[in-house]
Amino acid sequence: MRSADALPSSSAGLWRLRLVVRGKGPPAGCQSGNMQKSSVVVVADKTSLKRPFIFANAVHMALCFFMLRMTVVWHRDLIQNGKMVSGVSIVTMYVIEVGCLLLSVIGVFGACKGKRWCLILYAAGMAAASQTIIIRTALSYQDVYEKRVVREESKLLAMMPLSATSKANRTLLYSIQEEFECCGLVEGYKDWGSSIPPSCNCQYPGKCIRLRGSATIGAPKNQYVYRESCLPIYASELKLAFSLVMGIQFGSGIFWIILLVMSIKLMGQIKRKQDFLALLQSNRYVPGAF
Repeated sequence: MRSADALPSSSAGLWRLRLVVRGKGPPAGCQSGNMQKSSVVVVADKTSLKRPFIFANAVHMALCFFMLRMTVVWHRDLIQNGKMVSGVSIVTMYVIEVGCLLLSVIGVFGACKGKRWCLILYAAGMAAASQTIIIRTALSYQDVYEKRVVREESKLLAMMPLSATSKANRTLLYSIQEEFECCGLVEGYKDWGSSIPPSCNCQYPGKCIRLRGSATIGAPKNQYVYRESCLPIYASELKLAFSLVMGIQFGSGIFWIILLVMSIKLMGQIKRKQDFLALLQSNRYVPGAF
């Protein structure tokens, strides 16, 4: 047996191969320079994008699984609380999350086994998903950022006057006031008239105002409530939340494009590797010519 190192000199430099050539010595009556080759064994094989691609998809699978779990929890809470939500939205979220999870599984399988058809299917899915989410985010940004904020503001303003609003609206307003440390919607504590709720009580210097006028009737002496109205703060937080959601969607699209590019490059590397091995097995390989 004898062994020889063969290092391709192509610009890609994507793998290192050690060839082990097994053969029998020259039979009697033959020239000593002849040898019968029986096999070519590839001992080591390295593809530069294989491990980064698998790692990136492992991260992607973890994110998809987390998002899927959060969607299931959110959907279950909606059902338990009796809240209605669009069935199309729920189904769309499930399809996108499960589809992306399956695509990553297919991509990892294709990278590990060197199956180009798996990577082709993966690339097609990622191209469709990234294009869809980026275009949808760009087209719906103005609607989400402006129209939905105005819609939520209108819902709150429809609760006026607050002293006569329903119990459900009061519960919602109490939670908003406690969370954002504000009182009332437009004119502060005056929106509640003489029935200012405990959620307006303030204990932080600089954020408080002392009760005056008819609001002090029946109230403890030197009682302080939050100075700021809730509507501007609530609208600002809504805009921030919607911008964050839009940013996450756009970032997901960019991440999918990166995975798409990696899969295309990996397909090229696998193709060159297969061509190289086929050339070796054909006994026509010339070192430095590939």
